[in-house]
Amino acid sequence: MADEADANGMAPQSGAVSTKTRAGNFFEDFHVGQLIRHATPRTVSSGDVALYTALTGSRFAIQSADSFAQAAGYPRSPVDDLLVFHVVFGKTVPDISLNAVANLGYAGCRFLAPVYPGDTLNAVSEVLGVKENSNRQTGVVYVRSQGFNQDGVMVLDYVRWVMVRKRDQASPAPAEIIPVLPKTLHPETLGDACPVISRSHYDVQLSGSQHRFGDYAPGERIDHVDGMTVEEAEHQIATRLYQNTAKVHFNQFAEAQGRHGRRLIYGGHVISIARALTFNGLGNAFHVAAINAGRHVAPLFAGATIFAWSEVLECAEVPGRDDVGALRLRTIATRDRPCADFPRFAGETYDPSVLLDLDYWALIPQ
Repeated sequence: MADEADANGMAPQSGAVSTKTRAGNFFEDFHVGQLIRHATPRTVSSGDVALYTALTGSRFAIQSADSFAQAAGYPRSPVDDLLVFHVVFGKTVPDISLNAVANLGYAGCRFLAPVYPGDTLNAVSEVLGVKENSNRQTGVVYVRSQGFNQDGVMVLDYVRWVMVRKRDQASPAPAEIIPVLPKTLHPETLGDACPVISRSHYDVQLSGSQHRFGDYAPGERIDHVDGMTVEEAEHQIATRLYQNTAKVHFNQFAEAQGRHGRRLIYGGHVISIARALTFNGLGNAFHVAAINAGRHVAPLFAGATIFAWSEVLECAEVPGRDDVGALRLRTIATRDRPCADFPRFAGETYDPSVLLDLDYWALIPQ
């Protein structure tokens, strides 16, 4: 058989180093306006949903039972909102954050259409901003990523910023551009991924909570009580489920040489566990409609236990809807510290136990 030709049409020489593999993009490879169509479309199956439930313990009834979802107004159980987020996020990793030091935050995230088992997701990203760090070893890249289903319908739209290693510390810095991002999304932008909910057929006994929209008030704090210990195998399986290939989560050989000396747990896994824990106290807040802002405050490693508490920041009517209301929630996740005293922060100083600070909108029946 003839040798395979390389990108220049020339057959590789015996013993030559192949250029067919990719090392991922480094900070110098990004520029504002760059569009990236990400590889590997993913059909989400009922098996993926079952595995996600097994790894996070999520118990929201609409995502758990077709019969409950159909009575409430869905054609069947939708895929959990955060599973949709993680699958789309995973598509972006080989191009955006394969060489990341850390994912820093999120803004302007909207869930725009429901996803059901059997739907196929793909993703596209645009680079919005770049900023080299003062150490000249890393830089921050801002990207808007969008997820689409097999029909071209946009199901997810979000911005994230990530710290990425430079290939060459001496390479010149690009012009600094930091995009202006929304601090919060308005209630009129919510609800596109949620059909009209039948209030009379929404069974609060089966949902596991008696509390509806009118039972919550701004300023209320909820200790979600339960804790979940993250095991090494669990976070590895979860991250592979999303086809997230970031080195910091998988490659102990490489990470042993780094600052932490071990693999980091994917921050999205922390978000999913924190969200699952909120069921105790927010059991009817069934749909994450938007993420206003999110910050991974500290890294997490296997063997630690996650706790969470939430503050109701705002209770808002959704324009044009009388079936659901929107709760703006701030969920704080902690490491190895129960949340009965609501550990938080003063200004920019967080309690040492805090892992995650997530500001989001959730829909709940009226």
